[in-house]
Amino acid sequence: MLYWIGFTLSFVLVLMLIPPLRKLAVRIDFVDKPRPDVERKIHREPIPLTAGIAIFVGFFAVYYACSGPFSAQTWAITGGGLCILGIGLIDDWYKTRGKELASLPKLIVQVGAAVIVYLSGIAFEGFTNPFNGQFVNLPTWLELVLTILWIFGVTTVINFSDGIDGLAGGLSAISGGTLFVVALTMGQSDSALMSIILVGAALGYLRYNKPPARVFMGDAGATFLGFMLGIIALDGAFKGATLLSLFIPILALGVPIFDNVIVVIRRLLASKPIYQADASQAHYKLLATGLNQKQTLVFLCLLNVCFGLTAIIMALQIGA
Repeated sequence: MLYWIGFTLSFVLVLMLIPPLRKLAVRIDFVDKPRPDVERKIHREPIPLTAGIAIFVGFFAVYYACSGPFSAQTWAITGGGLCILGIGLIDDWYKTRGKELASLPKLIVQVGAAVIVYLSGIAFEGFTNPFNGQFVNLPTWLELVLTILWIFGVTTVINFSDGIDGLAGGLSAISGGTLFVVALTMGQSDSALMSIILVGAALGYLRYNKPPARVFMGDAGATFLGFMLGIIALDGAFKGATLLSLFIPILALGVPIFDNVIVVIRRLLASKPIYQADASQAHYKLLATGLNQKQTLVFLCLLNVCFGLTAIIMALQIGA
């Protein structure tokens, strides 16, 4: 019952918050303007960029209301989320003025947010040895490195996936739903609650972002969704993981992870900066083949559903 309440409240709250924030964005010119000289800008009119704020407020308002007493981890997730939202909004503001925020400040803040989460106790601690059933604790330095790499990596791949209407929100909702089922399977109630609240917030956003979009969440919203998905996986699917179950969260985020790993490899081979935005993601490639935005969105979301179902089946088999 609590999960249903969390999902419904976050969905409704985001639905209610987006219209006034959309009007505010238009008033202060916080909009993503079309740029014919940039191949990634495929929309044809200015689109407000404030949905990320609605997603952030909707998620935490409901999480605070539905979860137990505040803990160090609650404050760390909130603080890290604020850092991600803040630098994302600054980045979005630069973009509304036709500029780009340097990569270094974004890198520092995103890594700093991951460190805050790690210091609260949410970390990749190790895995269960499949041969003797004993848990292998990783060295502290390796815990820190892997935790930062995972959270930063998921934050980045979701942001990179935000290229066409509905895609980043749709992939996040599917991945969140997968992690919700996995968390239930593993008996991890807090991770399940965070997952389902995030799914509700993402679906509330999609009500306004489905093609043709009336609002964007910008880097602020996309990086926040990625940041939270990374935390949920660490606090859930990675806990007490065996070597085999380490693949579960990776499959849950299958499309954004595999797509962007390929993109990074291509950029490295071409001696291009990893952070340099271009049209090399799968959604741009599919659009280039003649598919429209809706067809591309449906194809990639269905593919992510397949990855998600594989992750769920794997979790059920391991838990059996």
